[in-house]
Amino acid sequence: MSELTIEATGQAQRALERGIEHLLSLQQDGGWWRGELQTNVTMDAEDMLLREFLGIRTQPETERSAAWIRSQQRDDGTWANFYGGPGELSTTIEAYWALRLAGDSPEEPHMQGAAAFVRANGGLEGARVFTHLWLALFGLWSWDRVPALPPELILLPPWVPLNVYDFACWARQTIVALSLVKTHRPVRVLGFDLGELTGPAAPAEDAGAPSRRARLWRRVDGAIRAYERRPLGVLRRMAIERAEHWIVRRQEADGSWGGIQPPWVYSLIALHLGGYPLEHPVMRRGLEGIERFMVEDRDDRHGVGAPAGESRRLEACQSPVWDTALSMLALSDAGLAGEHPAMVKGAEWLLGEEVTERGDWSVARPQVRPGGWAFEFANDNYPDVDDTAEVVLALQRVSTAAHAHHAASVAANGSAAAGELAARIDGAVDRALAWVEGMQSKGGGWGAFDADNTLTLARELPFLDFGEVIDEPSADVTAHAIEMFAGAGRGQQPATRRGVRWLIDSQEPDGSWFGRWGVNHVYGTGAAVPGLIAAGVNPSSPCIRRAVRWIERHQNEDGGWGEDPRSYDDSRWIGRGPSTASQTAWALLALHAAGEGSQALARGVDWLVGTQRPDGTWNEPQYTGTGFPCDYYINYHLYRLTFPLMALGRCLMVGTGESGTPDLAGLRQGG
Repeated sequence: MSELTIEATGQAQRALERGIEHLLSLQQDGGWWRGELQTNVTMDAEDMLLREFLGIRTQPETERSAAWIRSQQRDDGTWANFYGGPGELSTTIEAYWALRLAGDSPEEPHMQGAAAFVRANGGLEGARVFTHLWLALFGLWSWDRVPALPPELILLPPWVPLNVYDFACWARQTIVALSLVKTHRPVRVLGFDLGELTGPAAPAEDAGAPSRRARLWRRVDGAIRAYERRPLGVLRRMAIERAEHWIVRRQEADGSWGGIQPPWVYSLIALHLGGYPLEHPVMRRGLEGIERFMVEDRDDRHGVGAPAGESRRLEACQSPVWDTALSMLALSDAGLAGEHPAMVKGAEWLLGEEVTERGDWSVARPQVRPGGWAFEFANDNYPDVDDTAEVVLALQRVSTAAHAHHAASVAANGSAAAGELAARIDGAVDRALAWVEGMQSKGGGWGAFDADNTLTLARELPFLDFGEVIDEPSADVTAHAIEMFAGAGRGQQPATRRGVRWLIDSQEPDGSWFGRWGVNHVYGTGAAVPGLIAAGVNPSSPCIRRAVRWIERHQNEDGGWGEDPRSYDDSRWIGRGPSTASQTAWALLALHAAGEGSQALARGVDWLVGTQRPDGTWNEPQYTGTGFPCDYYINYHLYRLTFPLMALGRCLMVGTGESGTPDLAGLRQGG
């Protein structure tokens, strides 16, 4: 840290202490952390439409949701999919429609601005398939114009291409539910239409000749549509029965499906159309669960740009396991000892969240025993490699301290409490390591929820234009798995070495790594470099040097790093965007792991110190999390705190005992 002066180090230390205090204050009594997971207003618009469809929409709820939607409209009349992004057609259509439902007149200025944007960008005709499906539910779009999706898909065995398990877990749950919805072709009549959103006439077919592959899919879609009009009765009844049973079996304990909005909403609609009354336990749990995902706000007390007065918004999913693991790692990196009460409480809670039952992942890996963790409070059907890796890393920080404390306690008075905790952690970690190893894909990398979920043909179905629909291995998930194995002393085992080779081979020509679950190359590179170094890759190796050069080239003039989500669509945005706390931290984590005591690192630390708020956290309205590249982004509200604490803690080398390192002895011991 030669570039950090004594004064700068002192300022960074004070920033670290403020951050620790703030993060500790956010821990819940049960031991977990959870920051809000903020997305775009389609969640709120579709919630209003769901309630209208089911006949349960109330005026007070509508008014609060509409207040939030209005507050997110931009000056140009549009709604975007992420902070600072361009207006998005389908999002604007759904937001406009929800406000019409709430009683806003098309003649009001904010509505006229939105309608003008929609018309100028293709109108209802240019919307995505999901928006067309919602329109069809209310008679505003013909079901004949929605692409084919027969429920008979559920009957295909796993070895047949395009069976439901060829799709990512989030997509397969959505597909099964929507296949039933489309089979029923329901229509709920509204008291208005959306004729004011009709766009210009569609361009002539010869404006651009479709490719041979596109023509093939049109023919396939046409053939399936013909079958949908005259299905085999016995086969159709069997498919409907099996699909309904499949959906019900996958409802989580909290009432959700997969803990995420799309399959949750469509599963409720599908089951209701199949005869499940609202009083049925499955429906009741589902609707009650949605309420627990609502954030009720007053006068923007959370500082997210909500309006004055009351409003409410829907979280698309919740991230307590992820947030708890990252919070524990951040506190540990910042100097908190593993035996600190906050760390122990966090570990106890995480141990209670271990997944011990088989889910959809076992279709591809039937021989692998359960283990690991999921993302949400209740998502036992879908544990994932990414959460599991971070949880294991966090638990190991507590386990190391527990083993040491147990040895000292036994020598002093025979206490066994620390030893019991250490044994429980060790058992859970061993099961997780075995599960993650079993989930490795054939090429050596890891996807998030499934192994070898790589059938790219699935992306081409006309119905599936809502984002990524397969769960192929990614650099960020693979890097976290490698780091986990290395931390467990298994950095040289064959599975880890295969992962290292896959990760090195997946490096981009410019020296960065693509980020699947975070925006974007800053995230991928910030994960890959620490993972490779932990597994024994020499910091002087070409792949690490190229990554360091990429990071340094993309540092902003203010000293921070940022990357706009448009980098997924437009390569000119790669590594470019306003500096954010989380993305600056990701860059610093990579530089630190690579052994860089450079001016770039010092300037990054200075940026974090200089932009910290008095309460110890950072402002970050930008969306730096990724749901679906090119389509769906997330603002994780704890990213702006956990990752900067990790970066500052590691860059200051807290707890190493080196000369000049600030002392956090009181915090380390729980004082």
